[in-house]
Amino acid sequence: MEQRTQHFSRRNFIRTAGLAAGGALLPHAPAPAEGRPASADALLAGACDIHVHAAPDSRPRSVSELGFARAAQKAGYRAVMYKSNDWSCHDRAFIVREALPGFEVFGSIIMNRLLGDRVNVHAARQALKTSGNLCRCIWMPTQDAAYQCAHERRGPGIPVLDASGGVLPEVVQVMEICAEADIIFATGHSSPEESLVLAQKAREVGVGKFVATHVNSLIWTMTPQQMERVAALGGYVELCCLPCFWGPDTPLPWPPQPVARLAEFARVAPDRTFLSTDMGQAGLPDPLKGMRSAAASLLDCGLPRAQLDYMIKTLPARLLGLRGDGQ
Repeated sequence: MEQRTQHFSRRNFIRTAGLAAGGALLPHAPAPAEGRPASADALLAGACDIHVHAAPDSRPRSVSELGFARAAQKAGYRAVMYKSNDWSCHDRAFIVREALPGFEVFGSIIMNRLLGDRVNVHAARQALKTSGNLCRCIWMPTQDAAYQCAHERRGPGIPVLDASGGVLPEVVQVMEICAEADIIFATGHSSPEESLVLAQKAREVGVGKFVATHVNSLIWTMTPQQMERVAALGGYVELCCLPCFWGPDTPLPWPPQPVARLAEFARVAPDRTFLSTDMGQAGLPDPLKGMRSAAASLLDCGLPRAQLDYMIKTLPARLLGLRGDGQ
C-alpha cells in the first residue's frame, strides 16, 4: 500500500481525528471489550500510554494527572504512566487511583538534577518503597543528561558512562534495582551510542525491561541497525507520537515528522517496539487526541491493525506488569 508522506498540520489533525472518531478509517474495528465504559473508543480501548507529561509540573502542561486519567478511563484506556522531568509521579499515582478506583495509573522517577549531580541510587530504592508500589520506570537523566547538556553547550550534565565508555557503578546499581523489581529501566536522554552501551550492560545485569527512549525524536533518533541491536540484546524501543505534532506553528518549532516515517520506524523491530505519546505540552493536542490521531494515521499508512494493537496495548501492558493482553 502506498504510504502518504504527510505532516500533522492542524488541518490534518482535525481531519484525521474526525474521520477516526466516525469509524471511517476502521470499518472492521472491534467493539470495546466487555467491562469497558460505554464511551470507550474502539481504536483506543485497552491502550496503555506509558509516557505522559501532566500537571502538576515545572513546565506548562495541557492536562492534569487526574483530569487526563479520567479522560483516558472514559475512552477505554487500560493504563497510564506519568513522567515528569523534575518531580516523582509514583507517589501522586497513589492519590489519583484513590479518586479513580479500578483504573491503572502508574508513575516513574527520573535521575535529573533535583536528585543530585549523579544518578541517585538511594532515590531509586526509595521510589520502590513508596505506598502502592506504583513506580514502574526509572529513567536515566533527561534534560540534565550529559549528552543533551553537551549538545546544547550549557555546562556539564549527569553522566551515565565513565571517561573510558564504561557504565558508571551507580547506573549499574539502578539497573540491578530495576531487574530485581522487574520494572522498566529507560535510557532517558542518553545518546543512541550510550543507549547501546547501556543495553549491553542491562543484558549482563539481567534487566528484563530495558527501554531505549523515543528513538524517533531529534538528537536521540536511532538508525534501523541501532534499533535492531537494542532488540537483539533483549531490550525494547519506544516510538513517540510527539514529533508528528510539533512544528513551526507550535511551542516546539522543529520540523514535524511525517506519519509515514513513524510507520517506517514501527516496522524495524516490530516484536520489540511500542508507541507512547510523550505528550502533554501546553499548546499541543492533549495526549489522548494525539494517540488517537497518530494511531488512525498509522493505519491509514498501511500499518496492520494487529501490530498497532500490539504497540499501544499488548506490549506496554506487559512492560507495566499487567496481566493478559488487555484487549
